[in-house]
Amino acid sequence: MASLALSAGVRAGVSESAAAARRSEAFAGWRLAGPAVAFLALLILLPTLGVVALSLTDFELGYDGVRFVGLDNYFELLEDRTFLISLGNTLTYTLVVTPLSILLGLGAALLIEAEMRGRALFRTIYFLPVVSLLVAMATVWQYLLHPTIGPVNALLRLVGIDGPNWLGSSDTVLLSLAFIGVWQAVGFNMVLFLAGLTAIPRELYAAAEVDRAATAWDRFWLVTWPMLAPTTLFVVTISVINAVKVFETVSTITQGGPNRASEVLLWTIYQEGFVYLRVGYASAMTVVFLAILMVLMVLQYRALDRRVHYT
Repeated sequence: MASLALSAGVRAGVSESAAAARRSEAFAGWRLAGPAVAFLALLILLPTLGVVALSLTDFELGYDGVRFVGLDNYFELLEDRTFLISLGNTLTYTLVVTPLSILLGLGAALLIEAEMRGRALFRTIYFLPVVSLLVAMATVWQYLLHPTIGPVNALLRLVGIDGPNWLGSSDTVLLSLAFIGVWQAVGFNMVLFLAGLTAIPRELYAAAEVDRAATAWDRFWLVTWPMLAPTTLFVVTISVINAVKVFETVSTITQGGPNRASEVLLWTIYQEGFVYLRVGYASAMTVVFLAILMVLMVLQYRALDRRVHYT
């Protein structure tokens, strides 16, 4: 009996020590994560809640008094032609920029990784648009795409083609802005894909050759593409976010024109909030914008993550 009591006491002591160790470890974890959680709440969660609260009011800058209007701002959005146009333009821009920037970034990464001469120089050239000041580069693009003195139309005239007014026509302005967006995003995607390519073990390629994957195309589909699945998931996510957030080029070059053909969501939100001073209505647009972005992220993450696990 004494031995049984002693054994029970030892087990109880061990359990208490283990519980104390777990509590100490959890406390240490919270101490380490506490500053990050506090900054997250202060810089992201609280402003987001503030925007949601403002979207339920008629708050306007410069006017006294705030009235709770519930979902009236959201119902107004459904009938707002400018908002619906900007929503469609943003979707079109994203559908053009995202796949093209990903494919071209992957292609550039594969070319640079193929042991070609001058790879450091080409890597720098491709990455320059990422580190360039976009407002300054937008001015350069205005000159390049100018209908009369621009080099692009000058080259087209040499081959007998009368180039359009790229940034002044409703038919071409959005595609022109999308081309600038692709130009800017390719370098960043290239760097991400290069990081993924360098992490692929070289032994897999040797094994693929043993399995009769003789051509580079066979090795790409057998080894490179499956191993790049996690990197591709991250690149697609970042590319969609950056495309949906387009603002600088529209603000600098077109200001949403002509005839609202280049009006995008962030430009519309900016106009409502800081030009027309309708902060409550602009906040409702922002909430819808964030909701759409979150839905897109969840859908694409689930689709791509399923492919990652499958591979």
